[in-house]
Amino acid sequence: MNALQFQKKLLSIQENMMNFALLLTSNQTDAEDLMQDTSLKVLDNKDKFIDNANFKGWVLTVMRNIFINNYHRIIRTQVMIDQIPDFEGLDIVDEFGLERSEYFFQLNELSDAINKLNDDLKIPLSMHLSGYKYAEIAKSLEIPLGTVKSRIFFARRELQKTLNDLSL
Repeated sequence: MNALQFQKKLLSIQENMMNFALLLTSNQTDAEDLMQDTSLKVLDNKDKFIDNANFKGWVLTVMRNIFINNYHRIIRTQVMIDQIPDFEGLDIVDEFGLERSEYFFQLNELSDAINKLNDDLKIPLSMHLSGYKYAEIAKSLEIPLGTVKSRIFFARRELQKTLNDLSL
């Protein structure tokens, strides 16, 4: 299939693409953005299309993959550490009769200290504490792996200094 035929075929399924994009995003503007991203990706990768394959199915699969990748990127960048509940006022006693509220107070101090970090340090650290691997953080934030490791190191060092100052 030549380039002109490929473009005509792509234009012929624009309505199907918009319907699918609206189904995925539930938002007209986001659907239009997704359609544009998909069209660009399909045109850039037309050499990967096999002539006898289902063209519409191929294009809609590309669209679905772009949507999923964008969704994961958004979720990973919105990770926040401020999910520790406020247990400060509770008098929790463990099986040995020891009061546990002081431990929760320390957790709140830690959470506050993390939230006071600048975003360059807080976001990679929060993602790491949430279980993301260094490589996943680097890919999600679109920064080099070494930068991720450095930022997490500096965030830990800053937290250590902050928490030591609080205990004195």
